[in-house]
Order: sequence, then C-alpha cells, then structure tokens
Amino acid sequence: MKNKNLYNYILGIADNSLILGQRLGELTGHGPSLETDIACTNISLDLFGQVRSYYQYAAKIAGDDRTEDDIAMLRKEREYFNVLLVEQPNTNFAYTIVRQFLFDVYHYLFLTELQKSHDVTLVAIAKKSIKEVSYHKRFSTDWLKRLGDGTTESKQKTQQAVNDLWTYTEELFYTTQADNAMISEGIAVDVTKFKANYYQNVNAVLTEATLDIPESKFFQKGGKQGIHTEHLGYLLSDLQYMQRTYPNMEW
Repeated sequence: MKNKNLYNYILGIADNSLILGQRLGELTGHGPSLETDIACTNISLDLFGQVRSYYQYAAKIAGDDRTEDDIAMLRKEREYFNVLLVEQPNTNFAYTIVRQFLFDVYHYLFLTELQKSHDVTLVAIAKKSIKEVSYHKRFSTDWLKRLGDGTTESKQKTQQAVNDLWTYTEELFYTTQADNAMISEGIAVDVTKFKANYYQNVNAVLTEATLDIPESKFFQKGGKQGIHTEHLGYLLSDLQYMQRTYPNMEW
C-alpha cells in the first residue's frame, strides 16, 4: 500500500464513529421515550453516514479489490482502531448519555481542527460532519445536565457513569505512529493541542450538572493500537453478522 499511514489514520477516525453508531443503534426501540429513542437512532445514522465517506476514501487509498463494506465489516477485532470509550456498553441510559457526551465534546473539537488539514477530502468530510456533530453535542450536553441535576436516582446513576467512563478519556489524546506521520505532513490533527480545552469544556458542563469531576488519574488505552475490551468482540459479532452470512452485500 502506497500510503499506509494515511489509510490507518482514516481508519482511526472512522472506527470511532462506526462503533459508537452501532452502540446507539442497539437502543432502537429501547429508548426511555419515543422522542429520545428517535434522537439516538438519528445520531447513529449520522455517524454511519460519516463513516461511509471515510471508508470510501480508505478503499481508494488501499487501491486493491476491497470496498467500503469490506473495510467496515470484514476486519478482525485487532484491526479496528477505535478508542475504548466508544465500545463501552449501554449499561443504562445514564451510561449512554455520558459516553456520548465525553465523545461528542472531543469529536466537535477534532472536526473543527480537521477542517484545517492539507487533505482536501478530509476537509470536505469534516465540514459536512461538524454540522451533525454540533447537534450531537447539544443533545448529550442537555441530557447530561438534566440527569445530573434531576432526581436523586438519576444523579446517582449519572455520577457512577461519569466515574466509570472517565478512565477512557485520556486515550482520545494518544497519538499513534500513523497519527504522528500524518501530523508531520499537515494532514492529521494534533489532538494533544486541544486536550486542555477538552477537559475545560467537559468539567464546566459537569459542574453545571452538579456532578463531581473524577479525581482518578488512572487511564486506560489500547484501542488505537487494536487492543480492546471484551465488549468489542460481542459488538462485532452483531455488526458483521449479515455481511459474513450473506457475502458481497452492499450498504
């Protein structure tokens, strides 16, 4: 492959949205209310729409017989480079919202910077996607405030979700070999530069939601290198079922 670093960099971006989109898709018909159920489903569809553009570009760079469907659906677990945060399960609605919020704040800042890339295709995807992600961030932020400053039970469950998922936030700012290579070419986003801004934004919302900011300094990583939690294997078995059972299906 001529440009393996660019290919892997694109997978790292796309896999986050693919896996999170699948997680949200699991809630279809199971939301706490019809309006919220539809909102989560629409966010899932937004993310899947974004990943199609990324995987189409990745297939073009690969230059072999693989299609966007092959790249999205037919890789093995260790070949996915999403962060650990997005593969965490829908334990309850509070976990879903906290996971979404923690990723949305990052995603919005990331796409803002990606629009400055020297790669015109990535710039075009970022400009289109950020309009959707702006809504995603507003949705998850509003719900986080509502749950955190709501009933005793909703506050307790939301605080527990924050405490449990906080350990996965640091990985958002870990850079791989492919990331660093593309940063040097002016193509990739140097995520370390907006790390402080990310935590400042997140902490401000948590405070407004009357939630405690975790003091834990223990963080987990590995997803960007293909080392995942046990949850991803189960998720992929559902995600890939149709494509593996009925080969050559197209989105």
